[in-house]
Amino acid sequence: MDVLLISSSSSVSATSRRLRMLGPSRLPPPTSSSFPPRSFLRISAVRIEEKPRAAEPKTKTAPTSTATTTTTTTPYQDNKQDSGISQRTNHRSIPPRLQPAPVSRVRAAPSPQATFCNALDELINNFIDPPVLRPSVDPRHVLSNNFAPVDELPPTSCPVVRGAIPRCLAGGAYIRNGPNPQHLPRGPHHLFDGDGMLHSLLLPPAGSDGMAPAILCSRYVRTYRYLLERDAGAPILPSIFSAFHGAAGMARGAVSAVRVLTGQMNPAEGVGLANTSLAFFGGRLYALGESDLPYAVRVSSDDGDVATLGRCDFEGRLFMGMTAHPKKDPVTGELFAFRYGPVPPFLTYFWFDSDGNKSGDDVPIFSMRQPSFLHDFAITERYAIFPDLQIVMKPMDMVLGGGAPVGSDNGKVPRIGVLPRYATSEAEMRWFEVPGFNPVHALNAWEDGDELVLVAPNVLSVEHALDRMELVHSCLEMVRIDLRSGAVSRTPMSAANIDFGVINPRYMGRKNRYAYLGVGDPMPKISGVVKLDLTLAGKSDCVVARRDFGSTCFGGEPFFVADGEREGEDEGYVVSYVHDEGSGESRFVVMDARSPDLDIVAEVLLPHRVPYGFHGLFVSQAELRSQRP
Repeated sequence: MDVLLISSSSSVSATSRRLRMLGPSRLPPPTSSSFPPRSFLRISAVRIEEKPRAAEPKTKTAPTSTATTTTTTTPYQDNKQDSGISQRTNHRSIPPRLQPAPVSRVRAAPSPQATFCNALDELINNFIDPPVLRPSVDPRHVLSNNFAPVDELPPTSCPVVRGAIPRCLAGGAYIRNGPNPQHLPRGPHHLFDGDGMLHSLLLPPAGSDGMAPAILCSRYVRTYRYLLERDAGAPILPSIFSAFHGAAGMARGAVSAVRVLTGQMNPAEGVGLANTSLAFFGGRLYALGESDLPYAVRVSSDDGDVATLGRCDFEGRLFMGMTAHPKKDPVTGELFAFRYGPVPPFLTYFWFDSDGNKSGDDVPIFSMRQPSFLHDFAITERYAIFPDLQIVMKPMDMVLGGGAPVGSDNGKVPRIGVLPRYATSEAEMRWFEVPGFNPVHALNAWEDGDELVLVAPNVLSVEHALDRMELVHSCLEMVRIDLRSGAVSRTPMSAANIDFGVINPRYMGRKNRYAYLGVGDPMPKISGVVKLDLTLAGKSDCVVARRDFGSTCFGGEPFFVADGEREGEDEGYVVSYVHDEGSGESRFVVMDARSPDLDIVAEVLLPHRVPYGFHGLFVSQAELRSQRP
């Protein structure tokens, strides 16, 4: 396979010199060479390598052969050393609630143990389970076109080429998370895998008439796994969603066990990718991936740069992992979350107070009878609502049947679990059967008298949800649960293939009217955005506005930003990154959420291709300035 090697040492060094001269001020407009050419290079896969840095100072490395606690307080290491950006000298100490991002070391020759394990990996990937035999997980297919990874980008100026940035967005940052593998995968690769990369766009501040340049910065989340594999110069851990398949999956698991036993890696440091979403609570921004703890990150309100602060265990009170879709109550400021896994209890519920401190004890849910792929949930003012899907974990299928450890169970009846929001045990958990209802994402929920109302996209072709996403069709539904009688009713809200939905965050857990969802064409590529009026449920199709990006243009999950100066629920803007596969250009678009066609009121031309990803977040200027160190 031809591999494109990309090195950016010279350009990054030049940018570093410019940043040192500019100090904290905004960046100058880019030169014409900052923008990609109109022709788009289509490649099958990319491996990104950095040139060795001369005379890199040796730093103390976090041990990988013995377990360490997650409350280490070693000094903060500015991760700009990885891209050539000049390092700041005023290093701060990480608060004790953070486990600092491990410090990178100069790449050394692999040990005999590593060489042996690498050879075993090559044997498995080339002769036992070559990716070419399964096109849906072949990196040459999965990482093609705008799913191909990109290199990091230091803070770079980019012009507003259409309209003006609205005042409610001024000085804030839109940040989108997504997988961006730093190395060409050795074996099968799933779209869900890949190191987390944050694409952050710092918008011009108020008083600049909305036409001043924005600043784009793309940075990897410095997870333990990212630094481990970067130092090794190749992938170490196999793809979770595609590599553990049949006998080859067991063989890869054995190789990983050998790496642990020989001290090549320490799973206690975390094996997650932090590549799914973001959350801002308690004065801190977090990059999330449900297979690991949150990683605290920081976006500079001055130059827009992104730094990883460290893996956060909330003073030793958070274990194993946390959902990538926590829910923040807009009134109390509390954050509600859960984790799930393959061993009992398969579901555990917990929450945080408004200051970002973990509250109370975990609530294990033993009435979850088998491990499910529980990606999202919903809250109301008094309840937490959990979907128990037909997508389940089946490790024995890999051992006995040659299958995958995660797949669909057509014989299972989906359920919805309802638990009081401040429960201290599962004693009051109630389960309601809802045949055929498999929501991977939840849009919102609220209480209506004795009924609970849940609005969520239902995956109709659940057997393809993880393996063949282009065949997935999701239909938005409204589910009503009568808590007195136990009766459950369902109402389809649109026939369109829509998912990745958002609402005005002020209405989280409360009755709302409007929602904005991405249109799959096919999933996971988003060809446009639709606005739905939920009050039309049961009367007609709820779609009341639509914006198509264009025949060769695709975006991602829309995000709603409320206009704080106006009171209406749909008073605000819908934002997203959009990529033109014809020209190779990526843009940031701002749409008027009230207009019948979701009119574009502002566009920013980006100096760097932004690959398709997962979930994003808008952080206001006030929130950026209030970030805790």
